[in-house]
Amino acid sequence: MKFVILGLLIVLFIGFCVAVWKAAQNWRWYHITAAVITMILSIVFLFPTANVLKSRQAWHKIKEELEERLEKAEQETHLIRYGDLSDPTAAVGLSDLTLELSKIGIEAGRRWRNLRMRSGDANTVSLTKPVLQQPVDPALAAAADPAAPAAADPAAGPMVPVGLIVYGFAEGPFPNVDRPIPVKYLGEFKVTASDPNSVTLTPTSALEQTQVAAITGGQAVSWSLYEMLPLDGHDPFIVDASKPTDDNILGRVDEALVNALLRNARPDTLQAYLNDGKKGKSSKTENNWVKIEFIKKHQIDVDSPEQRGALDGGFFDNNGRSVDSRLQRDDDGMVRFAVGDILVVSEETAKQLVDVEGVARLLDNYYLRRLNDYRFVLRRLRVRISELAIRRQELEYEQEVLQAADNANGKMLELGQTEKVMLEQDLTQTRVEAKAIGDYHDALVEDLRQARETLTRLYKSNIMLEQQLDQLNGTVAR
Repeated sequence: MKFVILGLLIVLFIGFCVAVWKAAQNWRWYHITAAVITMILSIVFLFPTANVLKSRQAWHKIKEELEERLEKAEQETHLIRYGDLSDPTAAVGLSDLTLELSKIGIEAGRRWRNLRMRSGDANTVSLTKPVLQQPVDPALAAAADPAAPAAADPAAGPMVPVGLIVYGFAEGPFPNVDRPIPVKYLGEFKVTASDPNSVTLTPTSALEQTQVAAITGGQAVSWSLYEMLPLDGHDPFIVDASKPTDDNILGRVDEALVNALLRNARPDTLQAYLNDGKKGKSSKTENNWVKIEFIKKHQIDVDSPEQRGALDGGFFDNNGRSVDSRLQRDDDGMVRFAVGDILVVSEETAKQLVDVEGVARLLDNYYLRRLNDYRFVLRRLRVRISELAIRRQELEYEQEVLQAADNANGKMLELGQTEKVMLEQDLTQTRVEAKAIGDYHDALVEDLRQARETLTRLYKSNIMLEQQLDQLNGTVAR
């Protein structure tokens, strides 16, 4: 193609020369000079123009590629930000994740992560904020004291407000997580002193032995402080992107995660997390939930006519209806269900809707783990531990009393055994003596019998002799 254009230009140049030669008879010198200069400039500027066109073509191609990339990036940005609305199996977007994260952040309150323990025991814990390494002049770095603490900004406030109640956790590594996360609960503390770079904590009550061992044994080098205890939930233990099924209304439980987090838990507790959301019934009514389908139109009043703040008695009234305006609906406060709507409710509610009101039918039974309110659970556990400690002291005292009684009983038994041996010896001797006495008695009885027989014979003999004497006397007298 370029040779064709070059040939065309040569032909045009030859044609120009012929035209100028033909017109030279009628033109003046300045006409010819202007025409020649114009032709020369046209030829000279032809190359920059071609270069500009070539550059423009290249930049236009780059522009089209960038526009395609921009359109693709905008689509990817929209997909990342809002997710794929046409694909229900796709992951949620950044906006939803940000909203969910903000909700979790509000529920968790203020938090201070990656704090280093400077010193700690069962009564006081001192934590410091890690110092970020910044480039400095080598000459100044050589003169600086590496053990000197970082200078605090005098205008900065305390790192943690003094007097605040916080909850301490020991941080540690976790698989597939690029930063330390809380792995062990260390107790409830009160901030007694704080500056921009450090904070001093005092336990609000006596720490458990395991917590003291973790603090003093080097297992709690890195700390996290939370203003509020985390809320329990079902979703953290469900596999990401897992969808509810007929076999599990929550989705597939991440068994590897549950086994890793609860490796030291009791078997029944571990099984409760593994069975969360599965089809089946439990012996505990509080864990039984029922999937029902409405066979009639139905409505439920969820808003209380009374309105008050959550701090004035909670979010709900005695009937479970919301009293906080932030939770109440914008309409008349009724939730309406159409025929065919499916709902998962507690077993008690299902009995009310199915057996009493007859507006729904039972589909399946499911096991749902009862969620923990750690604010009260930990307090109850601490009270229970205190009660058990008191009971342990009582049992130890009773054991000491029983041991003393057992020792006394052992001594009495030993004494009794000795007395028994002596009594047995006495009994043996008594039996021997009794036998001897019996034999002597029998001998005496026999002697007495013989004596009586002898006396009887003598008595009879005396009578006979007396009769004979009487007869002799009578004979002599005659």
